[in-house]
Amino acid sequence: MKKTWILVADSSKARLFTVETASGPLVEVRDFMHPEARMHEKELTTDLPGKHRNDTGVGAHGFEQEVEPKEQEAIRFAHELAAFLDKARNEHGYEQLVVVAAPKFLGHLREALPAPVRNLVRLEIDKNLVGQSPEDIRKHLPEYLPNG
Repeated sequence: MKKTWILVADSSKARLFTVETASGPLVEVRDFMHPEARMHEKELTTDLPGKHRNDTGVGAHGFEQEVEPKEQEAIRFAHELAAFLDKARNEHGYEQLVVVAAPKFLGHLREALPAPVRNLVRLEIDKNLVGQSPEDIRKHLPEYLPNG
């Protein structure tokens, strides 16, 4: 079987597993934490959005942020994981990848993964299982993991 990694993640935590055989149990090899994603919005911002007074001098309009700070932290974590996976791919750490992630975070991961890593993804599952035991996570995967 090709060397397979299973990444299980949400916006603040990720766990990396490997398996010996296509139907084997998951073995946890590493975990990642991003506590900033669990912080309250107030803790992540230092200022309120700026204000702009229009040329007529009547009223002021607040500048809206395109991405909320908490969401930005999730995107940052997705990029950190993507960089780790790309480096490991370059070092031949794995040959195929299974990604299990909370639905919204799975979208961030898809956007962050470089093409060579995306090409190694054999299965994606949009569920938040990061807090589950390896045995429970394994139950959400196919009986035989992809091999190819």
